[in-house]
Amino acid sequence: MTDRIRHLIEPHIQDLGGFQARRLLPSMALGLVGPFIFFDHLGPATFPPGKGVDVRPHPHINLATVTYLFEGVLLHRDSLGSVQEIQPGAVNWMTAGRGIVHSERTPDRERVQGTTLHAIQTWVALPAEHEETDPWFRHHPATDLPTWTADGATFTLIAGAAYDRQSPVQVFSPIVYLDIQLTPDARVVLPADYSEQAVYSVTPGLQLDGSPLDQHRLAVLTTGVSVTIASDRVARCIVIGGEPVGERHKWWNFVSSRPQRLEQAKQDWREGRFGHVPGETEFIPLPEEPNAREEQPI
Repeated sequence: MTDRIRHLIEPHIQDLGGFQARRLLPSMALGLVGPFIFFDHLGPATFPPGKGVDVRPHPHINLATVTYLFEGVLLHRDSLGSVQEIQPGAVNWMTAGRGIVHSERTPDRERVQGTTLHAIQTWVALPAEHEETDPWFRHHPATDLPTWTADGATFTLIAGAAYDRQSPVQVFSPIVYLDIQLTPDARVVLPADYSEQAVYSVTPGLQLDGSPLDQHRLAVLTTGVSVTIASDRVARCIVIGGEPVGERHKWWNFVSSRPQRLEQAKQDWREGRFGHVPGETEFIPLPEEPNAREEQPI
């Protein structure tokens, strides 16, 4: 680890019922990077015919979930009545605000021949003044996102601002969320535009300022430094970051600046006050409930 890397986080492997997730945030070393409080690398996973992802309806508060696919297709449904497929390179941004319920499943047609899943799932903590905003969901196809090539790399700006470009995805605080695909011998300078930034190595072959970055590591950068991301082969990384939003408390799918709000959310879900996802009859019970599974939704 160099003096330009404040933390080097290794993933915690989670079994999500038929496929694995590498969880980088939250970690024992660090809870947030900017407003990003949750970071999962899902798959790559291959499902046989008839199988797929089935994440039952579950609740969120005081955060936004962001689904970004490398491969596969997922069908989002929520308690607002939203029904939206997400394809690779598109963005599903769901602001939970005061409370929302959603499910994520493999569409039926994708199960016929078998399917794959490879994705990044993040949660973005909302600033305190926006935590109880009305919930909303928006979909942005891949063609909406700024994409450009420079220095041997292709950039996609998923959310926030970077390199004098702005994503159309609505955010609540200054953030950066980038997908960078590098060709052999690419050299990309990541400027110190935000107080907190991190680089995640989706693939092998990456270096930060000349030092190898092992695959599936989240390198949290020292504040105020720029780094050069390079590769000796075709490689891919994700950059996240932004300005801090303050301390956050997390329990299960609930995130808030106020511990008592988590207790209220538990009671609301237990007593059915969150609303329902049209067309869905299942749901994930609280982990403390009898027969509840520690099933981390996406």
